[in-house]
Amino acid sequence: MILDPSQRTFKPFSLNRLLKTSFGSGKGENACILIDLPNPKSIEGFAFLKDETLSIQNYGHEVFYKGFKEGVLEEMGWKGGEIFAYKETGGSNLDMEDICYDPRGKMLSLDSDIYPNYDIILVVSTFSATAPLTAKCKEFGFRGATLHGLNQIILDTGLSVNYESVSEDAEKLRYALTKADYFEIDFEVESVIYTLRLNTNGQEAQKSHGLCPSGKPDVANLPAGEVYFVPESADGIFPFKYAEETIGLLHVKNGNIYKSQFVYGDYSEIKNHNERLKDDPMVGAIGELGFGTQVLPFSGRDIQDEKILGTVHIATGRDDHLGGKITPDLFKEHKNASHDDVLYAPHKTPEIRLPEVRMVKDGKTQILIQNYRPAEFMLTALKKEVSISAQS
Repeated sequence: MILDPSQRTFKPFSLNRLLKTSFGSGKGENACILIDLPNPKSIEGFAFLKDETLSIQNYGHEVFYKGFKEGVLEEMGWKGGEIFAYKETGGSNLDMEDICYDPRGKMLSLDSDIYPNYDIILVVSTFSATAPLTAKCKEFGFRGATLHGLNQIILDTGLSVNYESVSEDAEKLRYALTKADYFEIDFEVESVIYTLRLNTNGQEAQKSHGLCPSGKPDVANLPAGEVYFVPESADGIFPFKYAEETIGLLHVKNGNIYKSQFVYGDYSEIKNHNERLKDDPMVGAIGELGFGTQVLPFSGRDIQDEKILGTVHIATGRDDHLGGKITPDLFKEHKNASHDDVLYAPHKTPEIRLPEVRMVKDGKTQILIQNYRPAEFMLTALKKEVSISAQS
């Protein structure tokens, strides 16, 4: 198995190949694209394309919208191909405002005009829309994909892989980790080791694998390739990188972060976090534990980098889209009801070492990751043959 992404070759990006693999052969489905904009009215006449800060939305237009118009829609056997803009939410996985606009400047409603009338919805955005779109797909019955944070590296690599193979590898690791009792993560900061324990209590592992076959409402998160859990509880301490020069230690009890402890950097970041935790304790709820399953280059965007084998991420906030019980109504304010991934990877958190990640299952302790590299247990699991589950 090739573990060095620089030694791996990727086929040139093909929108047709990506969509066909993820969604299967089309049967006349009506498809559209959603983008988020600071001012959604700027989709009128495609005025937003003049703003060089909106590179992600430009990919939504150039790659997906124009790709549909240039034959991909017909090749997929789909109809439609329209593009709409909604107001950016300002945070990861926050619920979207209902109002949206089309390129003619017409104001529309997501609930009335988009969700009921489209079978396939692709969201290319700055902020992740996976949680709200997952809730809406269950309500309205469509399928879709969220592709936030797109850049050229992601197009050339994470979206140019064979998602049948991604699904197979994700299932192999899901099978190896499923029904674990708990996980322990050792972090090293300033030569001191801190440990966080996340209890899963025999829970079935889930996977993000990029396949969204017909037959049921579902939303794929692309790039895909991870195995994840919704922890039932968590205790211990784990470090958090606030900014380039600021590190704090997050103290966890009964599944909630209750305080941040200053290590170095800008103390105001720590103070502000503690004030938020005091004002709305749900801000500190631990909502996910995830492991990457793919060999990919680092893109600088968490949407891809959290899918890389050897990385681990912990998420705070809502987890209803993952089958958890932390819903937006439990937060004091709408703006707090986000789902924020905290990624540990060598390029992003070089100040934080990851000596070891362990799993305890059936009374046995297995080492999963050492120093941001998959340990023998994970590598052996990837070599095994297992039946592919339809679970997404």
